[in-house]
Amino acid sequence: MSDHDPLADAELTFLLGMGFQLVLGEFVTRVAAAGYADLRPVHGMVFQVLKGCGATGSELAERLGVTKQAAGQIVDDLERRGYVRREPHPDGGRRRLVVLTDAAVRHLAVAGEVLHELEDELADRLGAADLAHLRETLARLIRDRAGDHPPPLRPVW
Repeated sequence: MSDHDPLADAELTFLLGMGFQLVLGEFVTRVAAAGYADLRPVHGMVFQVLKGCGATGSELAERLGVTKQAAGQIVDDLERRGYVRREPHPDGGRRRLVVLTDAAVRHLAVAGEVLHELEDELADRLGAADLAHLRETLARLIRDRAGDHPPPLRPVW
């Protein structure tokens, strides 16, 4: 039996991806168990963009890093499900503002609780100082690569 850890030689990109998949998978499982099995990570990303004042379809597409058509399809789907609604834009014209409904706001509260629980569990397992160091290091990595304008986190369908 070998004591060699196969992850010790893994490429950084793969380690980051595997870590993301594992944490996101646990998050999705717990959010589904809390009554939101109909939502996917992309929906949560949309809700984060729309939180507060809402956004136009074009603004949403830009923030998600997808086409306007893809953003429109997501909004259509979420509107049918009762999580968003389109309203006249406060500046007038033909533009429409996409805003969250109370159902989406409730989802965000539940998702936030789940995220905090997961982070608390990670802090217990890894140590709070190590988790804080990981967060700082990842933030530094992102700033090094993207500057002050982090790229959109592409939706996971």
